[in-house]
Amino acid sequence: MKKGADMKIAGKAACIFMLLTITKLTRITGNRMAAQVGHSAVMTCPNKPDATMVTWKISPKIGGPCTLGYRADQKKVDRTNCSDRVNCEFRSSQSYALEIQQVGMADEGNYSCEVVTQEGNFHQMYQLTVLVPPRLSLYCDDHRNPVCKAAAGRPAAEISWVPENNSMTETDSHDNGTVTVLSRFTAHSTDEKTVTCMVYHTTLNETKSIACSSYSVTKLNLPILLLHIPYRMTQRRWNLILLTCRRKTQFTTQCQI
Repeated sequence: MKKGADMKIAGKAACIFMLLTITKLTRITGNRMAAQVGHSAVMTCPNKPDATMVTWKISPKIGGPCTLGYRADQKKVDRTNCSDRVNCEFRSSQSYALEIQQVGMADEGNYSCEVVTQEGNFHQMYQLTVLVPPRLSLYCDDHRNPVCKAAAGRPAAEISWVPENNSMTETDSHDNGTVTVLSRFTAHSTDEKTVTCMVYHTTLNETKSIACSSYSVTKLNLPILLLHIPYRMTQRRWNLILLTCRRKTQFTTQCQI
């Protein structure tokens, strides 16, 4: 009985030793990183000058896997299904850095590097997220309400107003993962003629201002004026309105009604 118990203890000790050895020889670290679309992204491996082999494995969300491998004894780099935008300098002084030029949405995914040395194998993992700055616009709608729009951003932008108000916000998600956010300023009781839209995003913080309270007619929106003219307007009054508009547009380029 005692002998059997000793053998079980010895077996458990051997298993623990093997687990500690595997843990010592294989070291894995992971990072989350983000890159803006159109920019470059750089990821590094553990810096091991005595590395005999270095392998980068890329698993993008779109497209097939890519592999970049280097063997120190042959001083040879093997590329498998990798874009020309993806490059790696296999030099110990650069920590075997992987660079992606002109990052696109298709580059988002998982990246792993394995460095093989006499001490063991060292892994570095990355989860790459691609950021897309939104396209900003600020305009007045048909009811003279200021509208602020952050189109096709990733992640979704946040919009606020000065002065503060109970704005109406709409979001529209697109198939490529971007989101358009539209905010409509609805506080009609404010005394401020100019309102400011503030857009917050991971890639930018921007403000725009606009005044929609005064109704003006220019050459571009003169047809709108025609829709508001009574049907039974006399020719004399109509000529008077046109004459007034022409005189004012010579000095201010606008005709107030």
